[in-house]
Amino acid sequence: MSREIFPTNFPEIPMIQKALLHELRQNSARAVMLHQLISEKMGLNATDHKCLDYLNRTGPVTAGQLADITGLTTGAVTNIIDRLEKAGYVIRDKDPNDRRRVVVKPIPEGSAQLSPMFHSIMQSTLNIISRYNEQEILLILDFIRQCNEMTLVEMNKMKTESDL
Repeated sequence: MSREIFPTNFPEIPMIQKALLHELRQNSARAVMLHQLISEKMGLNATDHKCLDYLNRTGPVTAGQLADITGLTTGAVTNIIDRLEKAGYVIRDKDPNDRRRVVVKPIPEGSAQLSPMFHSIMQSTLNIISRYNEQEILLILDFIRQCNEMTLVEMNKMKTESDL
C-alpha cells in the first residue's frame, strides 16, 4: 500500500509534478541507503563516507572549507576528520601556502579501496545518461544543479532556525 503525503498548503500539485516529487524522494532515500551500505563496508558512517567523497573530489582543504562545501558545522567536520584520520583515509598536513593552517588530504590508498565499489554504479549511470541527447542532458544538469543549491540553502536555513 502506497500513500503520498503532500503538505495541505499544496493541494493542487499537478500529477506530473507529484510523480516527479515522488521519484525525487525515492531517489534520495535509495541514495542514502546505498551510501549507508557502502559506508558499512568501509567501516565508516554515511556522513564520514560522503565527506571523504568530497575530499577525494576536491583534494586538500581546510576543515572550514570542508564545512562550507558540506553545509556541516566546523565542530561536526572536526569530528569527521578525526574519525577519517583514525580509519586511515585522510591525513592532516600543513598548508603549503600558509604554514599556520592545516589541510586535510585524502590518502590515495583509501581511494583505491573505494573505486571497485563504484565501478558498477558508474557504468550503470553512464548507460542511463547515454539514452539522452545533449540538449536533454543540459536540462537535467540544470535541474540537478538547482536542486543541489536549493538543498544547501535549506540546510543553512535549518541551521539558522535551530540557533534561534
